[in-house]
Amino acid sequence: MKKSNKQTNSPDIDLLKAQAETDGILFLSEIDDSILAPELVDKLSFDWARTNKMLPVIIDQEKCVLMSDLASVNEQEYLELLLGEDLTPVVAPVDLITEAIEHCYYQRDNSAKEFIRDIEESSGSTVQVAKSDLLEDATNAPVTQLVNLILLGAVKQGASDIHFEPFESHLRVRYRIDGVLYEQSLPPKHLELSLVSRLKVMAHMDIAEKRLPQDGMANVRVGDREIDIRVSTIPVAEGERVVLRLLDRDSALLPLVDLGMDESALVGFDKLLELSNGIILVSGPTGSGKTTTLYAGLEKLDASRRNILTIEDPIEYRLSNIGQIQVKPKIGLTFASGLRHILRQDPDVILVGETRDRETAEIAIRASLTGHLVFTTLHTNDAPSAVLRLVDMGIESCLIASTLKGVLAQRLVRKLCSKCKKETVVTDALIERNPDLTGLLTVGQKIWEPHGCPDCKEGYRGRVGVFELMLVNEEMRDMVRTGNITSGVLIDAAERAGMVSLFADGVHKATKGLTSIDEVLGTLLK
Repeated sequence: MKKSNKQTNSPDIDLLKAQAETDGILFLSEIDDSILAPELVDKLSFDWARTNKMLPVIIDQEKCVLMSDLASVNEQEYLELLLGEDLTPVVAPVDLITEAIEHCYYQRDNSAKEFIRDIEESSGSTVQVAKSDLLEDATNAPVTQLVNLILLGAVKQGASDIHFEPFESHLRVRYRIDGVLYEQSLPPKHLELSLVSRLKVMAHMDIAEKRLPQDGMANVRVGDREIDIRVSTIPVAEGERVVLRLLDRDSALLPLVDLGMDESALVGFDKLLELSNGIILVSGPTGSGKTTTLYAGLEKLDASRRNILTIEDPIEYRLSNIGQIQVKPKIGLTFASGLRHILRQDPDVILVGETRDRETAEIAIRASLTGHLVFTTLHTNDAPSAVLRLVDMGIESCLIASTLKGVLAQRLVRKLCSKCKKETVVTDALIERNPDLTGLLTVGQKIWEPHGCPDCKEGYRGRVGVFELMLVNEEMRDMVRTGNITSGVLIDAAERAGMVSLFADGVHKATKGLTSIDEVLGTLLK
C-alpha cells in the first residue's frame, strides 16, 4: 500500500472530518505507508487493533494513534499504557484504518528464524486446531506459532510452494520462489513430528497414518486475503515429507497482454479465442503458467452471452460469471466423468484443467466436434509435440485433424531485477559455448545479466512467460490426417506458417532486458 485509493467521500466521513477540525485534530483522507510503524505494534495484538480500529503510527517523528471514534478514550488510554507512550490522536475513516492495520502487521519483521531461535528444548509441543489469521499474535502452542510464521513468510516472499524435508539429523524447510527452491531457517529436529501433525490437522488428514501418502486441503487468512493450501505427504526413510502448494484466491488475474506474449503470438491467440468450436491446447511442464494463460483467455470471452464451464484440479482462481467444478476422484468425480456431465449443461466454452488420459482426451475432442470451444492442457516440451501426444494417447488422426485449432507451448523464466541488472554485450566466446545462439544474437549486441540487491533473489525478481504458438493450417491437417507426422516435420511446417520457437522467443526477451541469456539457456535447453 503506497496510498489508499478507497473513496472517502460520504456524509459520515464529512461529519467525522468536521468534528476533527472543531477539536483541532488532524484528519487523514488517505494513509501512506511511510507513517506505518511495525515496531510499535510488537506488544499489541492484531486482533485488538482490528477490533478497536486503532493503530499507533509515526507522523513527522511524532507518535500518534489512528482512530475513527474520538469517544474511544478508554481504548486510547489502554494503548498508551501498553506502549508506555503518549499518543496524539489522528482521525481517519474506519475502512482506511482497517487497511492500514493489515498492511502494518504484514510488514512486521516477525520471522520464523527469530522464533526458532527463541524456542527452548523443553517447550511443550501440543497441536491445536485454530483457524486464526496469520497476522494475529499466536498465543497457541509453539508449533502452531511456528507453522503460522513459516506460512506468513512464504506469502510475504511470494512463494508458490513450501517443502518440509526430514533428514537424519535435521529438518529442512524450503520455499519455491520464482521456480527456484531457497532454504529457510531449520526448525528444531525435535519439533518434526508435531510440525507434520499440525499440518495434517490443518488439511483434515489422518495424523495416525504415517505409512501411506496423503493429500488434503487447508485454508488460512492473511488479513482479508484467503489462501488455499494443497497439502501432500509421502513417507520417506527419515519420516514424512510434506509439500504445501499455496493458492491465493484473491490473486489478480493478469490480462493476456501482461503475460509476455509478443505481438504476433498475441494476435494469433486472440483469433483462437474468437472461434465458436474446436480444441485449443496449452502445453508445458508443471508450473509453467498454463492455467494462468487459460484463465486470462477466458476473461476475454463474453460470459454474459456464453455459458462457460470449467473442470479443474484444483480451482486456482475464482472467476466471476463462470461455473467452476473441482475434481474429486475419491467420490468418482474425475476429469472424464465431470466432462460428461458438463456436456449436459448446454455449454458454449469448456475448460478442462488437464488432459491426463485417453478417455478425457476423447470426450474433449468429441465435445469440440459438436460445436463447443474446448480449452485444455497437456504436458509436452513444445507445441508440435502436443499433436504427437494425442496420437500416442490413441486419438484417431482424423479427429485430431478436424478439431485441433492451435497449440500454445510456454515456459516461465525469471525476470531480471530492474534495480540492479547490469548491461553487457554478446561475445564470441558466448556463442561458441552455445551454438544454439547462432543466428539469434550478434557479437557486440547489448544484453543484460543479474547482479543482486536486497530487493531481489540472485538478481531476479518475478517471472515472465516465454511462448510458442502453432496455428494449425491445412498443410498440418493433411499431415496429421495421413499419419505422415514427426516432430521435425511438424516444426518445419509450423515455422513456415510463422511460428516462433520457445528458444527464439526467450532469446528475444533477453535482448530486451527482461531476462538473461543464462536463464534462457538453463530453462529452455536443460
